[in-house]
Amino acid sequence: MQAKKYNIAVEATLEVIGGKWKCVILCHLTHGRKRTNELKRLMPHITQKMLTQQLRELEDDGVINRIIHNQVPPKVEYELSEYGMSLCGILDMLCAWGERHITKVYGDKFSVLEDSILNDKLKTGDAPLDVL
Repeated sequence: MQAKKYNIAVEATLEVIGGKWKCVILCHLTHGRKRTNELKRLMPHITQKMLTQQLRELEDDGVINRIIHNQVPPKVEYELSEYGMSLCGILDMLCAWGERHITKVYGDKFSVLEDSILNDKLKTGDAPLDVL
């Protein structure tokens, strides 16, 4: 098998975490294990098919672990792998930049951000550090 060639290293990063949903999934998993239905509730605009596809791709890339509990009915949970945890800094920076962008474009970020457990951290001051 021939090694893949990248123009710049960011292409490799985007190949793993790029797209609309992967970073969102990863951000939710930074707060602990989640079942598929929990992730679906946290991301109401994602389709079940897309969620399943994104979870499989993240698992294939070694970024998340799929934990299968041997019980009836079957229980499956997802968590960040040790390798996936190395993305936490990048995810925090993406969130911080997104907050600045929302404020720049819309003024009040709370008028644009939906209610979610991740956005509640902004209101309490526990948001990621403002990097830039």
